[in-house]
Amino acid sequence: MFKVRAKYLLLIAAAVWFLAGFNILRLGVLAIMEDVTPLWALIVGIPATFLVFHRMFSKLVGKHSDRIRGYGEDKMHVLRFFDVRGYILMAIMMGGGIALRAFGIFPSWFVAFFYTGLGAALALAGVGFFVHYVHRGGSITCPVTKKTRLA
Repeated sequence: MFKVRAKYLLLIAAAVWFLAGFNILRLGVLAIMEDVTPLWALIVGIPATFLVFHRMFSKLVGKHSDRIRGYGEDKMHVLRFFDVRGYILMAIMMGGGIALRAFGIFPSWFVAFFYTGLGAALALAGVGFFVHYVHRGGSITCPVTKKTRLA
């Protein structure tokens, strides 16, 4: 039950990562609009946060895309677009983010730039999974890091 062709796991990963990124990006933009965020935090913080997480997520996109393509089975469970470690990492990040915001540990200006940069990087990772789904064979060059890898 809940099985799809293995090639569609890349498409599912693209949708999940893009929607998660869009939602986090939305929370960052809402925090920018709700509070007076220092301009320096936006100018420096958003690109810095984006670049750190984009580098991390682009590696994960490549790793998970290779793993998904390596499945020999025709149909896989719909949740196999992540491995166990990926689900654990996702739970820690989501739980930590929710807890930090709920307890007000960080000021809203920090949430504004951090979530905006993080959300953009997550959404772009979703686009990366989609590119891997569409582009089978050859190589893909990241427009941000300029790194090339096989698709």
